Amino acid sequence: MAHASKRVSLDDIWPDLEHGIGELVTNLNAGFPRKRWMDLYSNVYNYCTTSRPTPGRKPGGISGANFVGEELYNRLFEYLKRHMKSLSKIAENKLDDALLMYYSKEWERFTTAMKYINNIFDYLNRHWIKREADDGKKEVYEIYTLSLVVWRDHLFQALRTRLTAALLALIEKERQGEQINTHLVQVVVNAYVKLGLSKEKPKETTLEIYKAHFEEDFLNQTELFYTAESTHFITENSVAEYMKKVETRLDEEKRRVQLYLDPATETDLIQKCDRVLIQKHLEALRADFPNMLNDDKTEDLTRMYKLLSRIPRAMEPLKVEFEKHVTAQGKQAISHVAKTAIKEPETYIQTVLNVYKKYNALVVGSFRSDAGFVASLDKACRTFINENAVCKLAKSTSKSPELLARFCDGLLKKSAKNPEEQEMEQLLSDVMTVFKYIEDKDVFQTFYSKNLAKRLIHGASASEDLEGVMIGKLKSACGYEYTSKLQRMFTDMSVSRDLLERFKNHLEESGNKNVGVDFNVLVLATGSWPLQPPSTNFSIPKDLQTCEQLFVKFYQNQHSGRKLNWLHQLSKGEVKARYGKKYTFVCSTYQMGVLLHFNINDSMTTTDLQVASQLTDTTLTNTLIALIKTRVLKMEPGMPVGKDDEPDITKETVFSVNVNLKSKRQKVNINIPVRQVREEETSDTHKAVEEDRKMQIQAAIVRIMKMRKRLAHAGLMTEVIEQLQTRFKPRVAVIKKCIDILIEKEYLERVEGQKDMYSYVA
Repeated sequence: MAHASKRVSLDDIWPDLEHGIGELVTNLNAGFPRKRWMDLYSNVYNYCTTSRPTPGRKPGGISGANFVGEELYNRLFEYLKRHMKSLSKIAENKLDDALLMYYSKEWERFTTAMKYINNIFDYLNRHWIKREADDGKKEVYEIYTLSLVVWRDHLFQALRTRLTAALLALIEKERQGEQINTHLVQVVVNAYVKLGLSKEKPKETTLEIYKAHFEEDFLNQTELFYTAESTHFITENSVAEYMKKVETRLDEEKRRVQLYLDPATETDLIQKCDRVLIQKHLEALRADFPNMLNDDKTEDLTRMYKLLSRIPRAMEPLKVEFEKHVTAQGKQAISHVAKTAIKEPETYIQTVLNVYKKYNALVVGSFRSDAGFVASLDKACRTFINENAVCKLAKSTSKSPELLARFCDGLLKKSAKNPEEQEMEQLLSDVMTVFKYIEDKDVFQTFYSKNLAKRLIHGASASEDLEGVMIGKLKSACGYEYTSKLQRMFTDMSVSRDLLERFKNHLEESGNKNVGVDFNVLVLATGSWPLQPPSTNFSIPKDLQTCEQLFVKFYQNQHSGRKLNWLHQLSKGEVKARYGKKYTFVCSTYQMGVLLHFNINDSMTTTDLQVASQLTDTTLTNTLIALIKTRVLKMEPGMPVGKDDEPDITKETVFSVNVNLKSKRQKVNINIPVRQVREEETSDTHKAVEEDRKMQIQAAIVRIMKMRKRLAHAGLMTEVIEQLQTRFKPRVAVIKKCIDILIEKEYLERVEGQKDMYSYVA
């Protein structure tokens, strides 16, 4: 390094510097010794630290050393411009791939060399150039940045049109399936990015050059290419094939960005592809959606959802179409089994669940649990579950909740066919799925509570734990009030067991241990159980009178003032036969009352039995039909079969015990309800629901009017429906009738002079 006192002029050092710079920018691959690099650095350092400012320069009080460098900077600037001119001349005759190859090669060589040269001029960068920049000189750059500016202004600007055209031609070749040199494209595109120098902060790059001279043309070419391709492809191929093509193209474009485009291009590029490949062909894509649903093309439906979800609001018509399709499929599936399903709850519920599970799997899988498709599935299920062929056959919109309650009864009742506990919990969850869509939840509640009462009374429940699980699910779905009575039934059962234990202890203590029969009794609170008093008189057999009287006396001593009502229609017992195989008959109390009379009579007419039992005509007839059909009794004359394969019984029909009865079982259940009884019971339940609804509607009207004081007819109707729709869908005609009833009862009155306006009467 030269001594600081010896002055160094630019002419002394420039020839050597110029030669060294020339070696670097033209022949860097030949190698550049470290000593040579240090010599060049020393030349710059010595010049900047020993020279004086150029004459005529006004330092303005700033030390001269701070201004040395301008001439050196200008010499380098001019050299770089000359170099660009020589490169541009060589590029004049090059086109397409040859131009790109030449440009990328020179770009990589030049930028690499300029990093070395920037280090050689490091002292100039840190002093003179820094001071100029601090003074606000926007046209003075650090040496590496200067090289990019010179390349941009004196080479790129001359070549950019041909460069961009060559790039686009190469990309189009790749889109058409040809193999291209992606590294070549990457280098040239990267040069566009690097040349986007910020005017405010020259060291930082912007995408201005890239966007203005490449991306805009690239996106336009993309639109033209895919418009032509998509229009041709969709006319020559199926929608399914077209969607596969679109998926492939979108993946290719994303990969293209990753390989050689700037990441900022991806959003605009994909949006452009979405518009051209999907949005412009929405009508054709949507038109094939119903066919895909009909043919269960799950893979194609998944692809369609994936593609159309990229376009805002493109999915709305599909959601409507999906709802229509599921509704139609649900109604069709039920219509195929309607005649069987109306009698077999399992068939009906399984059919409903099959439809739901099929399309729910489609929503979860293909449609990614999209809220809109979930809502469409819910609407469709609600429609076909509440309005279908079974409902039409039954002439009742409430048939679905009745069948669902009966299905639950079959699940929760003791049976050899009861599934495993894990499977049972899944079935109960399936029940709640159907329950969610039922409009008349009050009908389900009524039938369910009646069936639960029978299971508990007859000890027919498969598992109290599962009963509790089901009630818990209903409580979660509808609230405490919906299940409060069901829970109180279990409380009553527990209390009854304790009471029976105390009664048996009382019998032992009082010396009445042997009363002739094994007697069990349940005491149930009237308000909690959906039980009706018997519709007939009944003369209890003498064999049972003693224990019944003992219990009544015991209970009244325990609870004075309470009244017991015996529900013999729900009672049952076992009677042992003293003939044949000594069968044990499991029978209702009414059947027991009839059979015990044959202990003292070989035969009896219908009239005799009615006098002895005090049963009404209908009840006695139904009891005798069950005994005849189970062949426990036989009848004279003969066994003519009347309507519905049930025996014709008259007042003069004579009955006797069938001592030749044959059964594979020792214990024979003859307590089989006659179909007519079941139908009457179902009809009565529906009537009870209707009456209960009227009371609920009236209660809702009073609550609303008490709060509002005055309300128009339309507003009252709306609020009543809103309040009650979670339990059932009140009919407008019934609401009007309930309003008239409340006006008669003076809860409401019409406002004089104002049409359809009601006021509350305190």
